[in-house]
Amino acid sequence: MSRRVELMTSRRGVLGMALAGAAAAGLGAAPAQAARVQTSARIVIIGAGAAGTSFANRLMQRLDGAQVTVVDARAEHLYQPGLSLVAAGLKPPGYVVSRTADWLPRGISLVAEQAASIDPEAKTVTTSGGQRLDYDFLIVAPGLVLDHDAIEGFSLDLVGKDGLGALYAGPDYAQRTWQAASQFTEQGGVGIFTRPATEMKCAGAPLKHTFLIDDIASRNGAAGRYEAHYVCPQPVLFSVPIVSEKVRMLFGERGIATHYGHTLKGIEPGRRIARFETSATDAATGEVTKSTVEMPYDYLHVIPPQRAPQVIRDSGLSWADKWTDQGWVECDMKTLRHLRYPEIFALGDIAGVPKGKTAASVKWQVPVVEDHLVAAIQGREGTAVYGGYTSCPMITRVGRAMLVEFDYDNNLVPSFPGVIAPLEELWISWLMKEVALKATYNAMLRGKA
Repeated sequence: MSRRVELMTSRRGVLGMALAGAAAAGLGAAPAQAARVQTSARIVIIGAGAAGTSFANRLMQRLDGAQVTVVDARAEHLYQPGLSLVAAGLKPPGYVVSRTADWLPRGISLVAEQAASIDPEAKTVTTSGGQRLDYDFLIVAPGLVLDHDAIEGFSLDLVGKDGLGALYAGPDYAQRTWQAASQFTEQGGVGIFTRPATEMKCAGAPLKHTFLIDDIASRNGAAGRYEAHYVCPQPVLFSVPIVSEKVRMLFGERGIATHYGHTLKGIEPGRRIARFETSATDAATGEVTKSTVEMPYDYLHVIPPQRAPQVIRDSGLSWADKWTDQGWVECDMKTLRHLRYPEIFALGDIAGVPKGKTAASVKWQVPVVEDHLVAAIQGREGTAVYGGYTSCPMITRVGRAMLVEFDYDNNLVPSFPGVIAPLEELWISWLMKEVALKATYNAMLRGKA
């Protein structure tokens, strides 16, 4: 065998391993075929993102005769896991964009409008165009909203200018983020990377962006002429302690300074000043003292607070005693079923559970909700349980990542124990993120994973 053929064979084998790894990591295994169920149930799904689309496809494969309606005004479907790659100049904006309608199954009704109101007592959804949709079951999966207005002085119009980035806002803004970040990687200066005090989708994304831009800067014109600062409201870098400690060690090795207990409140773009609120608690009295800290920047990445859409917060479906400033849907953490309205389920970012705002979480949530909804149609109790599975391919360099998988209890749940170490920076883990993940995500959308 020639060296070239051997190398190609080896690479194909590694790619196959990556695809298998992504499958086992929650995004690729095909669902077992279950008997189709005859029903005339009216099922409304609010949202055609990863959760709503995946659920609609699986539902149409499982039910005969159901009236399934999807409500979403967005013409474009965004592959959100790819935004961090766009914001590092590794993928073009079009990499994350497709048509919403192309992913939805035949037989459903798509109402291309926003959900304007939900009446859980009357079991109705009203759309922005005035349509009234009666339901027997409601799946709430609208995603979340980015509260950029909470950052005084910030506007999306500023992204890409004056050293400002905001990759979460969409593919065009992710590309503009790279425009600002690339100047930093060439010219140097002070880079500040933030995260919000609220819950957020893919809590590893702020860390990925920090790692990527730092890595690129260290090899570009800014090498030796820049500082990187990670600034967060939390007292830790990640909710899983062992992962947080690993990130802390990597930041230390790479000279990335960490500032805990800092919440971004405002910016002055002209002066390139970021304003943070800090708090200190008196050990003797318990009294909390707040103060304001200003930090100069040459590059600032803004991730705003994230909340439930207003229609959810106005519906009475949110928790009354948890996340009251954010409005996540009140539901059982194991079944995702609403605690007061059993015909309603929450999926994806909107679900008020301790973990689960990632695409990999959706893959594990959808079959659970399917099981309980079909059981309800059949007049029985479902048995499936969501354990909080979340997967984060934590990019640490261009070409290296850690495949971090965990559950509600912060246990690491690696798909390949003894083969792919979850806390090691590996090329194979990078390959899963950069190559294999999108294919398996698309399979999930089709209800095939």
